[in-house]
Amino acid sequence: MIKPLTRLRSIDAFRAVTMWLMIFVNDIEDIPNTPQWIHHVADDVDGMGLADAIFPAFLFIVGLSIPAAFKNRPHNNYSIPLHIIKRSAILIFWGFLFTNIETYNSEDTLIQQGTWQYLAIFSMFFIFTDYSLLKHVWLKYALQGIGVLLLLFLLAIYKSNDADHPWLHFTWWGILGLIGWAYLYSALIFYFSGGKLWIQVFAWVLFAIGNLFAHLGLMDFLSPSYPYIWLAGNGSMQAFSMAGLVMAGFYRYAINGGHMRAFWITISVASLLAITFGFILGDSTGGLSKAFETPAWVAVCTGICALSYLLFIWMVDIKQRYNWVKPIEAAGLATLMCFMLPDVFYSWFETTDLDYPDLVKNGTGGVIRGVIFTFLIVWATALLLKIRVRLKI
Repeated sequence: MIKPLTRLRSIDAFRAVTMWLMIFVNDIEDIPNTPQWIHHVADDVDGMGLADAIFPAFLFIVGLSIPAAFKNRPHNNYSIPLHIIKRSAILIFWGFLFTNIETYNSEDTLIQQGTWQYLAIFSMFFIFTDYSLLKHVWLKYALQGIGVLLLLFLLAIYKSNDADHPWLHFTWWGILGLIGWAYLYSALIFYFSGGKLWIQVFAWVLFAIGNLFAHLGLMDFLSPSYPYIWLAGNGSMQAFSMAGLVMAGFYRYAINGGHMRAFWITISVASLLAITFGFILGDSTGGLSKAFETPAWVAVCTGICALSYLLFIWMVDIKQRYNWVKPIEAAGLATLMCFMLPDVFYSWFETTDLDYPDLVKNGTGGVIRGVIFTFLIVWATALLLKIRVRLKI
């Protein structure tokens, strides 16, 4: 029997494992002779690997986390929706900024690409580190001011290698941007609906149907304004976060009302139906494809995410087994910081003459390197938390 909880540790555990896997699959993505099932499949391939399910899981967790996050925030007029908009805008801006690294012109810009990237991340840390424990407010503003000045300097010197767009320009929203858009939709829906479960279900179905209709060509009449309707993607990103919101709402309802048996049966059956439905849809809607955000990919990944979270509920909330998460717990508690640290290393590494030994640049050695690197990143995050360094948006 589960007692009513204010914070579900299963979400922290699920987030930690997902973040660990995200760092790992990204680190070994370009290493040859590693198991293909770990990687993203090619854009023209009908199928998916482990890496193709990681980002959907992260968006799913965004939705899972919203009810608890709102419960701990004071309701003061429109402070919550303003916080949602501010937080989303910050994520969208930084996602947009970091995608411009892909077209950075190192030859004509004052500093090389790697240096520009890690300085941009440092500016983010200066601006958004949690300074609540500082005794002197002026020191907080001084450090944030350094971050703003550094950011403005980097924006001023940026040059693109795209002749049609010599400065910062839009290519895609980036990982942070997509998270920001998904969070904006799902969090505002949750807030203005008062958390009513049936509205969350309706919104989730609406986004999933919008994604399906887009791939069936039924939304073509909206093509001139279509980008402005979803603002990011074709409804798939929002569908994942809304699915997480639905599961979070149903779970808390089941805990508080003593309906856990119905919860287990409903989620298990619905997840299996979603996966089955996804495979049925595949042939007529572009197959399983993360690159094209197909309905089959959305349905299959949603089912996988829900079943995976059921496992974490059973292990962490019911069996009270959380200690196994401790070695990677920081990835679930300071996720944004953990997400940014690999790019600090990669961008710095790019500016040096260092290289990995051949032993860890291929096959099994590369996988082992990826595992070690991922643990080191998570432990570096834990160390920063220990010395009270934490990003807060």
